[in-house]
Amino acid sequence: MKTTKLIRPTLMAISASILIIASSGAANAGAIISNGTITMGINDEGHLNVSGGAPSTDGTTAVGLRYNPTGYEATAPGCLCEGWGAGIVSLGTSGFANVSSDGGANNLSLISFSSTSSTATSVVQIAGALEITHFYHPTSKTDNLYQVDVSIKNLTGTDLAAADLRYRRVMDWDIEPTAFSEMVTIGGVPAALGIANGSNLRRVGDDGFASANPLNDSSLASDCPANTNFTDCGPSDHGALFDFEFAALAAGATASFTTYYGAAGNEANADAARLAVGAGLYSYGQTSRDPVTGTPNTFIFGFGASNGVFVPPNDVPEPLSLALFGIGFAGLGFARRRKAI
Repeated sequence: MKTTKLIRPTLMAISASILIIASSGAANAGAIISNGTITMGINDEGHLNVSGGAPSTDGTTAVGLRYNPTGYEATAPGCLCEGWGAGIVSLGTSGFANVSSDGGANNLSLISFSSTSSTATSVVQIAGALEITHFYHPTSKTDNLYQVDVSIKNLTGTDLAAADLRYRRVMDWDIEPTAFSEMVTIGGVPAALGIANGSNLRRVGDDGFASANPLNDSSLASDCPANTNFTDCGPSDHGALFDFEFAALAAGATASFTTYYGAAGNEANADAARLAVGAGLYSYGQTSRDPVTGTPNTFIFGFGASNGVFVPPNDVPEPLSLALFGIGFAGLGFARRRKAI
C-alpha cells in the first residue's frame, strides 16, 4: 500500500511535467486569436503574421490582422512585414522582430508565451538589459479593436537618461482586396517631435518595409511626407512606421503604454472605434477603391496618445490579467518600480 501511494503521486508529478512541457512546446508556435470581429496572428516574440491559418477571402493563409465581416487580411499578403523593436541608445543594444524585413527575431530571448482563444501574452528580454511584455486582449470599449498593453522594464542596473530608451512599431499595409495598392493615412502627429520637445513620438513615416530595429534610422518615408500628418496618400505599396523615445527610466522601473490594432467597415466607424479608446496617434490602411468612405474595410493601428504623449488606457484587463501584466504608466514621466515576483 505504501508503495502504491508513493508511486501514484510520482506518476502524477511526471504526468504534470509532461503536460507542462507539451504546453510550452505548443506555445512556441505562436497563436491565432479572435474577439469575433478581429482576428490576429501573434508570434512568440509579439510581432504579427503567423503562417498556417484559414485562407482569407483573397486566399491569404498567413494571419496578421483580419476583419472577420469581410474576411480580408491587412498585413500578411505578400511580405510578412510587421514588427516591433526596443533598444538603448547609449549601449548600442537593441532587439527586434519582423518575419520578412528582419528574418524573424533578433537578439530576443523568449521568456514566456501564453494564449487563450482571445488573448496572447509575450515576454522577452534583450541582452539582459530590457524585458518587454506585449499583452493582446479585447477591449470592452469596441469590438473593432484589440488592445495591446506594452511594458518595458529596465534591467540594466543603472538609470536610463531621457531619450535613451526607444521603441518602434512598423507595418506594411497590404489591404485586401487591393493588396499592394493602398491608401494610407497618418494622424495625430504633433508639430514638435521628441522627448526634448514634450513628445514621446520621435519619428513617423510610411515605410512599412523598414527594419523593426529602433536604432536603425536609415529608412522612414516611402511615398508620403515624413514626420507630419497626411490623409489618403497613395495608391502605393506602403505602410506606417512609428518611433518613440521615453523620459528617464530608473533602474528596475517599467515604462508602459498602449497600442491598438483593428478594423471597421468604413472610415466613420474606424474613427468612432479609435476615439472610444483614446487612440490619438494612428494610421489607417484602406483599399485604393474607396479611400473616401473607407469601404469595405478600414484597418487601424493606433497608440493611446494625445499630442504625441502616451496616456493611460481608458480600459484595463481583468484584475488577474492586470496583475500578470504588471501595468505602469510611462508617457513623459509615468514610471514606477515593479514589485519583485
